[in-house]
Amino acid sequence: MTKSQVLVQSFSQVPVIDISALVSGTEQQQIVASQINQACRECGFFYITGHGVDEDLQLRLQQLSQEFFAQDLATKMEIQMALAGKAWRGYFPVGGELTSGKPDLKEGIYFGTELEANHPLVKASTPMHGANLFPSNIPLFRETVLDYMDAMTRLGHHLMAGISLSLGLEKSYFADRYTSNPLTLFRIFNYPPNLAVSDSEPSWGVGEHTDYGILTILKQDNSGGLQVKSRSGWIDASPIPGSFVCNIGDMLELMTGGLYKSTPHRVKNISARNRLSFPFFFDPNFDVEVKPIKLGEVVNNDKEERWDKANVHDFRGTYGDYVLSKVSKVFPELRRVVL
Repeated sequence: MTKSQVLVQSFSQVPVIDISALVSGTEQQQIVASQINQACRECGFFYITGHGVDEDLQLRLQQLSQEFFAQDLATKMEIQMALAGKAWRGYFPVGGELTSGKPDLKEGIYFGTELEANHPLVKASTPMHGANLFPSNIPLFRETVLDYMDAMTRLGHHLMAGISLSLGLEKSYFADRYTSNPLTLFRIFNYPPNLAVSDSEPSWGVGEHTDYGILTILKQDNSGGLQVKSRSGWIDASPIPGSFVCNIGDMLELMTGGLYKSTPHRVKNISARNRLSFPFFFDPNFDVEVKPIKLGEVVNNDKEERWDKANVHDFRGTYGDYVLSKVSKVFPELRRVVL
């Protein structure tokens, strides 16, 4: 395979894939895998339908999230991230996260796998592991978030089986090597309306970036504003009812030697109201070493084209090493306190 064959092509829209065969395990799953292969080569993004995630659960999550963000800042700060220490969980206010080196125009709550104090990783003070912080004044918030994370984890395993098949590997390739105990991170973001009087200096909810791990599964409301970078320009990934938006991250690009690309994307709230977004990150085990898959000579070093001028193919180490190096830049103040 030549280098020109693995470059992300120009595309005009994000493909839609019905993954019901993956969820049910029917014979049609190889067809789904082929569609995933094409989407990951050409776009790095795809919508999924037929995922089976309960609609009522999604609605409850959205309603409770609206209730949380409608509160005053002092109340929201009762679960601020600094209180979670190394677990790296909790609330941050607008401007508290620096995705591209500049403050994002969003606020949010960080969650992860719920672990008790006696869990070995917690007892070892492993960063990004521990208990979540939940608002005590909103009934069912905790239960809804944890139920949603369980549903997304199951969906992540289905999708990774499809990605394994899409690469011509055994269905359990990633589960056997990387995601038997995935690092699952969940965010709830609220993007306030952009009140800037001029577009000369755009205020991005999230600036151009790529995701760190293997797979992101995004639920977005109907406000719009997500954009995906194509060689021909920025493409809107407008909301499709009943779907999730999936994209691959830096570690899958590294593993596939650039065959599958970690595509830059950004968000700007284009509506006159608050915009809710629910990204779920299904990533490798924290302590597993990430290695290239032997797919042939397909390495594509696009360092000069990447938003951060970094070459993901140069990385050697565990996924924990990689993700900590990234999140510590996103929250520099918190880094000084907990790392």
